[in-house]
Amino acid sequence: MLVVADTSALLALAACTRLELLDSLFDEVRVPPAVLRECTEAGKPSADVLGAYLRDRVAEVDLGEFVIAAAGLGRGELEAMALYKRLHADRLLLDDSRARKVARFNGVQVVGSAGVLLLAKSEGLVPAVLPLLKQIQAAGIYLSEPLVAEVLQIAGEA
Repeated sequence: MLVVADTSALLALAACTRLELLDSLFDEVRVPPAVLRECTEAGKPSADVLGAYLRDRVAEVDLGEFVIAAAGLGRGELEAMALYKRLHADRLLLDDSRARKVARFNGVQVVGSAGVLLLAKSEGLVPAVLPLLKQIQAAGIYLSEPLVAEVLQIAGEA
């Protein structure tokens, strides 16, 4: 299974030191150049870790090849959606709620960082999701309370 990743979800998985889950759950992880740039900006949390992880996973994309309803999205989100379409990926790893709505509108199958953690738990790769969600939140990454409650319910940790 091929997943194209956006910055928001990569930052969340890096915050809980679980980037390796992507390699355990998916056959291939790819990112567009804008996502690499966003993840490795000076001062960005986990920039070095993300730079090393993403170095050989970058795939070029031409936004002009695809018609995507942009709705004020950032360059990384737009390139990630276009790369998903170009590579015929199975999933787009994306956390931003507005970007997820636009992705779904454009026929993109989306999974978020919380979904990755749930999948990892179901596969026996992590014993619990609550500590990981807390690490993500402690890093200053916003996860809505309804999302956290739903994830914990699904994980059997409520």
